[in-house]
Amino acid sequence: MRSHDPFTAPHRCHRTTGCAWLVVALSLVAFGAKAPEEQHAQHAMADGHPAAPDSPALLSTAEPFATLMGEAMVSMDDAMKGAPMIGDPDHDFAAMMIPHHRGAIDMAKAELLYGRNPVLRRLAQEIVVTQTSEITVMQRELGQQRTSGAMQH
Repeated sequence: MRSHDPFTAPHRCHRTTGCAWLVVALSLVAFGAKAPEEQHAQHAMADGHPAAPDSPALLSTAEPFATLMGEAMVSMDDAMKGAPMIGDPDHDFAAMMIPHHRGAIDMAKAELLYGRNPVLRRLAQEIVVTQTSEITVMQRELGQQRTSGAMQH
């Protein structure tokens, strides 16, 4: 009888969920999905008029790439330093990883605004999709810990 190793044999539901998110992300890329900012700008030009000056598409690129990346790093670093550590590895892992993932999502969005490399843009899209899902899972587990007193496995 083989022993269950959580690092090499993930639960079927986790593997399926992860694969589903990856399929969604890759489908968006494969079928020409554009970043929301690009869709907004394209939609705004559909009637021949440029987007309004206060539209999200124009405001989102008002900051240079380096500024967006720097702000993402500072925000992530501050949030990680302020994450409540209680000595429970499961809690502390989730509490620290949530701001870490948010920082990665912010950086990926900056890549989607400014990046031109299709491989890196695809990776950035995958980061937004998968890490948003992972944040939801970690928040749920932290919520369950608060209500039950221990992380659920």
